[in-house]
Amino acid sequence: MTFDPTSGEGGAQPSSVFFERRELDQILRVYGRMVAQAEWRDYAMVGGKEAAEFAVFRRSGDAPAYRIEKRPALQTRQGQWSVVGEGGLVLKRGRDLAQVLRVFDSRRFQVVE
Repeated sequence: MTFDPTSGEGGAQPSSVFFERRELDQILRVYGRMVAQAEWRDYAMVGGKEAAEFAVFRRSGDAPAYRIEKRPALQTRQGQWSVVGEGGLVLKRGRDLAQVLRVFDSRRFQVVE
């Protein structure tokens, strides 16, 4: 038996986390600036039960260079927003999306060989 969340059967409907319009606007502003600087080339968005993720790629088909994550369960602790680097290192975390996105303003991102 499969669960159809639109049917109202099967108990409580699962809640899904995704970005609101104003949040996407802020994220896409940063994304557009980085594309114009030829730093990023592609992106992907996914919503889930516990988190929403906006991943950016330097080249299509590569692993994500950065992930911007929204985890509402962490709002009262560390903050629901985080920017995660390639190796899984959390670069910035906080409650305010604009403040967290400033991590991309403070550095000049270059590939180090």
